[in-house]
Amino acid sequence: MKDLAHISRPLSLPRVGDGATPRASVGATAVSAANTSAQVRHVRVSEAYAGQRLDNFLIRELKGVPKTHVYRIVRSGEVRVNGGRAKAETKLAAGDELRIPPVRVAAEPEYKQLTGDFPHEIVWEDDHLIAVNKLAGVAVHGGSGVSFGVIEQIRMSRPNAPLLELVHRLDRDTSGILLIAKTRVALIGMHDTLREKTGDKRYIAAVKGEWVNDRQHVKAPLAKYTQPNGERRVEVNADEGQFAHTVFNLVERRATLSLLEAELKTGRTHQIRVHLQHCGFPIAGDDKYGDNAWNKALRAAGFKRMFLHAKSFTFEHPVTSQPITVEAALPRELAEFWYGEPA
Repeated sequence: MKDLAHISRPLSLPRVGDGATPRASVGATAVSAANTSAQVRHVRVSEAYAGQRLDNFLIRELKGVPKTHVYRIVRSGEVRVNGGRAKAETKLAAGDELRIPPVRVAAEPEYKQLTGDFPHEIVWEDDHLIAVNKLAGVAVHGGSGVSFGVIEQIRMSRPNAPLLELVHRLDRDTSGILLIAKTRVALIGMHDTLREKTGDKRYIAAVKGEWVNDRQHVKAPLAKYTQPNGERRVEVNADEGQFAHTVFNLVERRATLSLLEAELKTGRTHQIRVHLQHCGFPIAGDDKYGDNAWNKALRAAGFKRMFLHAKSFTFEHPVTSQPITVEAALPRELAEFWYGEPA
C-alpha cells in the first residue's frame, strides 16, 4: 500500500477564527442583528451578493420570516430597490439600496454546541474558496434534526466574513474534501463546474468482498424513495432513476476486503454507496446500504464509522482559471482500519 502513503497521514486540526459571536446578516453592509424589525430598514447590497435574485436575498436577510410573507411584501411594493418597485426575480447589483418594511423575525438559534474554534482542517484557501477536510459524523449544514453543521461552524468562527456558502455537499458520515465559497463569483463558477461535470472528484472506500477488475465503470440509474418510517433512501431503478455513472479503481485487494478509489462522473445522492451495494460490495460501516451483520461485528471490534472519504477534488479555478487540486489526508481511524496501525 505504498501508493496510498500520501493519503494516510493523520489529521491536524488547527483552530480558525477569533470568537464565538453568532453571525448576523451576511448580505448587507449596514444591517444590525435584531429579532424584531420594528422600523423600515435600508440595506445596501455588498459586492459579495451582486447578481443574486431579490427573493433569495430577502429570504436570507429575513431568517425566520415565512417565504410566503417575503413574496407578499415584494408583490405589494413594500420592498423597494433604489426607490422603485421590483419583482422577486430582479437581479441585484452591488450598491443597490433596498427598503425593507417592518417584519417580525424568528430568534436566531443559540448554537450552544459551538465555540469560536473551527474543528475541521483547512487544507487550502485563497480569496475566493476554502477547502475543508470535513470530519465524519458532522452534517454540512443544519436542518432535518441537526441544529448546526460545517457551514454554521465556519460562519461562527468568521463572523465578519461577507459570504460563506457551501459549493457542494457530503453525507454526514463521509469525511474529506468539502469546498466553501467566499465570493459569489466563485460560488456561481463552481456550480457551473459541477453542472458541466468538468471537475474530478475522487473518493476512497473499503468494501466487503474481493473486487475483480482493476478499473470498472458502473452505470446504474438512481431514484429516491421514502420508506414507510419516513426515512429517505436511494435505489437503482431502471424505470424512474436518473443516469448515474461511477468509475471504480482497485487500490488493494485482500481475502475478504477491497480498497477502492471512486471517480464521480455524476453527482447523485448516495451514488457511490448505492452503486457499490448494487454491485454486491457494501461499504464498511454503511448503516443505510451496508451489510448489517458485518457492520455489527465491525462496531464490536471498535470501528464505528463508514469507510468513505472524499480524497481529492481537481477543478479549474472559477476566477483565476488556474488548475487546482485539493487533497484531504485519510483520517486516522480509517488508516488504522486498513493498515492495522496508526498512519
